[in-house]
Amino acid sequence: MHLKLFNKNLNDLLKNIYPERKDLNKLSKDIANIVNSFKDSSHMGKQKKWDNKDVFLITYSDSIIDSKEKPLKTLYDFLKRFTKSINSVHILPFMPSSSDSGFSVIDYKALDQNFGSWEDLDHLTKKYNVMIDIVLNHVSKSSKWFENFKKGKGTGSDYFIEVDNWQGKAQIVRPRTSELFQKISTDSGLKSVWCTFSHDQIDLNFKNPAVLIEFVEIFLFYLKKNIHFFRLDAIAYIWKEVNTGCINRPQTHYIVKFLRLILDHLSKNSVIITETNIPNKENLIYFGDRDEAHWIYNFTLAPLILYTLLYGNSKKLKRWSMTMPPAKNGNSYFNFLASHDGIGLRPLEGYVDDEELINMINRMEEFGGKTSYRISQWGDKVPYEMNISFLDSMTGTIDKIDDYKVDRFNCAHAIMLSFEGVPAIYIHSLIGTNNNYDSLNGATNYRSINRYQWNKKKLYKLLNDSETQNHLILNRLNDLLSIRSKQKAFHPNATQFTLDLGDKIFGIWRQDYNRSQSIFCIFNISDEKQILELSSINLIDGENWYDLISNKTIKSINGKISLKSYQYMWITNL
Repeated sequence: MHLKLFNKNLNDLLKNIYPERKDLNKLSKDIANIVNSFKDSSHMGKQKKWDNKDVFLITYSDSIIDSKEKPLKTLYDFLKRFTKSINSVHILPFMPSSSDSGFSVIDYKALDQNFGSWEDLDHLTKKYNVMIDIVLNHVSKSSKWFENFKKGKGTGSDYFIEVDNWQGKAQIVRPRTSELFQKISTDSGLKSVWCTFSHDQIDLNFKNPAVLIEFVEIFLFYLKKNIHFFRLDAIAYIWKEVNTGCINRPQTHYIVKFLRLILDHLSKNSVIITETNIPNKENLIYFGDRDEAHWIYNFTLAPLILYTLLYGNSKKLKRWSMTMPPAKNGNSYFNFLASHDGIGLRPLEGYVDDEELINMINRMEEFGGKTSYRISQWGDKVPYEMNISFLDSMTGTIDKIDDYKVDRFNCAHAIMLSFEGVPAIYIHSLIGTNNNYDSLNGATNYRSINRYQWNKKKLYKLLNDSETQNHLILNRLNDLLSIRSKQKAFHPNATQFTLDLGDKIFGIWRQDYNRSQSIFCIFNISDEKQILELSSINLIDGENWYDLISNKTIKSINGKISLKSYQYMWITNL
């Protein structure tokens, strides 16, 4: 972007973020100078163009540990040994942290030495696309910024929200049940501060431009570290305004646009992804007009696939899929089934009724899971997410436990991998980890049930044993990823059309940009055999059709196919 145009756009966005400030021109010039002093042209690169080869592994630095080496080295070794087609990795926070598994950051520009060194991270960035978390909403109570706030002097002394009598507190949308305001002893007496998530995580005040400037410098710091994928954690909550829900505020969107403008100016191959675990319609807004997030988390997909396989009915998934707008060029959905967090329930609002939701929650608890809650705007305690390993969420259907657990699990991943968007697989799904009750014992954070820490030697032994569940799941997912990576019709922005094949079979059609490859993605989402009339999916006569999964040829486009329980097919013409 031309420098003059960049400076103008920067100034315009700052006017929208801080309309009442009288020093906007100086502020804009100061930020422009910081950004434009970033001279290293090696970070510009070509425009990032994602494709069907892109797939992320979501993992902590230390999801696998070995006493003989630092976890980042172990992670690199695991990726090299056990993944065939994963070219990208989302490494959850590796900065020094005081709680919340890394999301209570003490120092944004440091790497926790328990995980390894900057050299170890650099080693990963040379082979893989690396995504990191930028935790904007809050910082650790143990951070230097908050220590200075308590002293009343130094950097950070004015970075936090002091709460007196907040008007409209009841309207505030909460993701937790803890008390929102916390009293803190400071050198000038007791002060109340804002804590959206926990009392160890103190919310930052973005009404102070100095906070925004700090994060500009943090982004530049990581660009220099060859990081180009940035997950904006809990971004929806960063702007607080009296008498509002303090979520998805206009200034929040302008701040995302502001960060996008800077990254596009400096690094054309960088990607911003917004983490907004909210109802679907609100989530979609974070695409903006192709000037906010490059990617958004497709939060509704995971709980809807779970619902579909639990009830053996594709109606709701089909309705949602039919109404989802295709991402525009330059945007993409980020699809996943599991992550370090639980399976969010807010994205199901408007798709699943209350009775079905309660039945699903109860069933997950019967499968060994837990439920985390939040406080609603009416003061009620309401379910926020289901905490369970995705493998164990597939233990049975809504009315019985059966032997189809792994089949359902594989079918779920095949569905996710078929949808428009960039796919991501959580490490504990890739290696078939069950619920972790050891870490859960006595813990108040139920998310630890899906954050098991594997011993490297023990895990490698299981993964190399062809008889183990872990080996079978890893091999199946690796096979799916390998097949998928070769199909242009699985480009994240390739055409998608939802098929109507009844309630027991779910199907979507994908077609590549050049209209040369079609893939009919067919899934039996029930525990009973289903018959598919091939005439119902309109296979074109005169072309050779075969199933990518079984590698079997379709002999007649007017024939029938018998689908076993949870069987899936990728029928293509190439």
